[in-house]
Amino acid sequence: MKVICDRAALQNALNLVAAVAPARSPKPELSCLKLSARKAGAKGAAGGGVLSFAATDAEVSLRLSRTQVEVHEPGDVLIPADRIKGVVQAEDAEPTLTLETEGDSLQIRGRDAKFRIFGQPVQNLPPIPEFPDADSAAEVFAINAGTLQRLITRTIFSVARDNSRYAINGVLMKRDKKKVEMVATDGRRLALARGTLDNAADKGAQCIIPTKALSLVSRLITDEESTVRIAITANQVLFAFDADDPDTALGNVLASNLVEGTFPPYEDVIPKDQDKRAKFDVGVLSSAVRRAALLTTEDSRGIRMQFAAGDKTVKLTSRTPEMGEAEIDIPFEEYEGGDIEIGFNPAFLSDALKIVPDQAVLLELKAPNKPGLIRSGSDFMYVVMPVNLH
Repeated sequence: MKVICDRAALQNALNLVAAVAPARSPKPELSCLKLSARKAGAKGAAGGGVLSFAATDAEVSLRLSRTQVEVHEPGDVLIPADRIKGVVQAEDAEPTLTLETEGDSLQIRGRDAKFRIFGQPVQNLPPIPEFPDADSAAEVFAINAGTLQRLITRTIFSVARDNSRYAINGVLMKRDKKKVEMVATDGRRLALARGTLDNAADKGAQCIIPTKALSLVSRLITDEESTVRIAITANQVLFAFDADDPDTALGNVLASNLVEGTFPPYEDVIPKDQDKRAKFDVGVLSSAVRRAALLTTEDSRGIRMQFAAGDKTVKLTSRTPEMGEAEIDIPFEEYEGGDIEIGFNPAFLSDALKIVPDQAVLLELKAPNKPGLIRSGSDFMYVVMPVNLH
């Protein structure tokens, strides 16, 4: 293989695909990237040729392609991800870099530097899954990239981390006709986001997707007006980007094993009988929560919210013996119901308020020991458990 690459495009591709390869693995080939070059004239290739990148950690796999290359000799090589990424990043003064293989090693040349990285036999890398064709048994549908990005952003922050209940260590994606939902919970809060698909389906489908895969999907979306195809099989989910031309050879494909287990019945967690409702300006409420949290600690991680219907205000307070106390008064735009005093983890409130799409947000309450419900339009809701401040 011998190629001349645009360094910026090369670094961008390496940053994405290297995120899949683990820094350390008992199987050294999993810490490597496979580079494959083919000349122009191949299906979907642009003038100078195509350089493809592939990596897998045995759970998540990614293959992407770049055309900002001149391919003089086609070929393949399997190289440690951290080594090639470090060299390309360090050569930041170079507009282009020349990559040339010799056996299982890769030589990288700039104007005043030359590096040789030792790799492994290409065949050592496990196969990278292909996106299923129309005749497969997979459930395949298309979604607007911007819609998918919003669904991920509004749920992924609520995923459980290292929870013994393995099924909530991912995000549930549920498709029903033209509707799609994503749901995440860590047992103390739950985020639900909804979107709409262009085409309906006769049957529904659902799966639990690991957060690592969804984080990569979010990074791979560069044009919110584009389309992403999704395929759900018995044990995997696959995302195909650049999907406006399904026959192109340049499509980027991410595949991930699914999280095993049964997602909890989240519909049962969403409160249905809240009788106190306050409407806030998102910026005002977010600022108040952030300031009240300044005098909290990990051991005393809670703020008190006192709703006074007659005064049309909410008082947010925090108090820790070793630090001091804070008190912030803010107005609400609308309120219905009686007075109530309730405590919340401020980080949980801030996480949701950061991604609320509208300027106004609705906070619904029932009692000091019952969960609160944040709504933004009809497409986002967030359930958060209260904390005991006594």
